[in-house]
Amino acid sequence: MRPLLAVSNAIDVLNEKIGYVCNLLVLLSCLVSAANAMIRYAFSYSSNGWLELQWYMFAVLVMFGASYTFKRNEHVRVEILYLMLSERGQLWLDLIGTLFFLIPSCLLLAYLSWPFFMQAYHVSEMSGNAGGLVRWPIKFVIPAGFVMLALQGVSEVIKRVAALRGETTIDAKYERPTQ
Repeated sequence: MRPLLAVSNAIDVLNEKIGYVCNLLVLLSCLVSAANAMIRYAFSYSSNGWLELQWYMFAVLVMFGASYTFKRNEHVRVEILYLMLSERGQLWLDLIGTLFFLIPSCLLLAYLSWPFFMQAYHVSEMSGNAGGLVRWPIKFVIPAGFVMLALQGVSEVIKRVAALRGETTIDAKYERPTQ
């Protein structure tokens, strides 16, 4: 189980770093938005490229922030029955939900969105707006974001199995295994 927990830890570290980038993107997106609005009103100048950059940053934030949010156990959970379960029952419910719903759904969505990206990449798709940005990099974010969420799901499965085997416990706040 130790090698699997090391893999889980590596995935957690990667998603922690991605989360840090996403946090910076929130600030950058606000700054670009404010600067764009100020320039538009002060100088009557607007750029579609800057507007699209805001959208791109938000898309990256949402798609990659999902795995970071899941890692920190801050995702939305319908806790009607969950809170009534014992800790072991919660671990089982998390394990089953992640194995049979989250991971397959994410991998299916990554698989289905890959041709969407590849088509844009092969034709070097550009925005239809004057001064707009290249589209294929942001279309890559869709399958990549779902793969990262699936990887975080794998990490969570490893941690839940280890906890069920009594080899570790789960820190409820940040979902870190403790010895």
